[in-house]
Amino acid sequence: MRLFAFLLALTALANAQVWKTGDTLPNVDWKTATPPQKQKVLKVLREFGCTCGCSMKVAQCRVEDPPCAQSKSLAAIAIGLAIGGKGEAEIRKALELSDFAKRAAQRDRLMLDPVPIAIDKAPFKGPANAKITLVEFSDFQCPYCAQAVGYLNETLKAFPNDVRLVFKQYPLEMHANARISSAAALAAHAQGKFWPMHDKMYANYKQLTRPNILAWAKEIGLDMVRFTADLDSPWIKQLVDKDYAAGEKIGVEATPTIFINGKKYQGSLEPESFKKVIAQELKAK
Repeated sequence: MRLFAFLLALTALANAQVWKTGDTLPNVDWKTATPPQKQKVLKVLREFGCTCGCSMKVAQCRVEDPPCAQSKSLAAIAIGLAIGGKGEAEIRKALELSDFAKRAAQRDRLMLDPVPIAIDKAPFKGPANAKITLVEFSDFQCPYCAQAVGYLNETLKAFPNDVRLVFKQYPLEMHANARISSAAALAAHAQGKFWPMHDKMYANYKQLTRPNILAWAKEIGLDMVRFTADLDSPWIKQLVDKDYAAGEKIGVEATPTIFINGKKYQGSLEPESFKKVIAQELKAK
C-alpha cells in the first residue's frame, strides 16, 4: 500500500510539472511555429500569469484547466507574435497590454469605466427615460440568471421611476438549450411578448426543450405559425449572434453580467447590496 501511494504521489508530481517541462500545451496550435519559436513562446507562457484570475501561469492553466478561454487566447497571441519575428520581451509586453490583462487589472473594481452599448430595439421594462439603465447579458439556462430575475425585479420595484432593465442575449456554449431559448425570447419579442416568455423560461430553466418552448409560446398566446417560423429564421439567429458578439467585445465573460449606465458591475446582485449601488448612482446624477 505504501509503495502504491508513493507511486501515485510521483505520478501526481510528474503531471503537475508537465507545464514546466512539456513541449506542447493542450488545444494550442503550433503548426506554423518553428521549434525555436515554440520554445520562445513556451518560456514566456511559463512565466506570464494567466489573466483569468486562477493565480496560475498561462502554461500551467492550459494544462490544469484546458477549458480556460483566456489562457488559450494568450497562447495564440504569443505564437502569432513569435511567428512574426518578435522576441521574448516584445511578446511579454504585448500580453501585458492585451485586453485580457487590462480587464484583469480592473477585476477588483466594483464598477468599471463606461462603455457604449447599443440597446436600440432591445426588450426592456421600466420607464424609457429612466435615469439609470441596467443592461443585463443573460443565459436562459443559467441557474444564476434565473436567481437574478427576482433580484432585479425587486430593484425595479424599489426605483419605479428611475431604473429600467434592458435584456441582451448571451447564450453560453456549455448550455445545450440556451441558444434556442434566446431565439424563442426574441421571436416572442417580435410579437410584443418578450417578458411573458422570459418569465416562463426562467421559471422552468431546467426544462428548456423545444417541445416545452413551443407549449409555453402557445400558452402565452403567441401566433404559433409566425413564432415557429421566426424561431428557426436566419434573422433571429443574427440578432442572437449580434448580442453575443457585443457582450464579448465589452468584457462579458459569464452570466448574468450587468452594466449600470454602461459601467460593468462586479458586485453582488442581492437586493440590499445592489439597491445601495443604484441609490449612489442616482445621487451622482
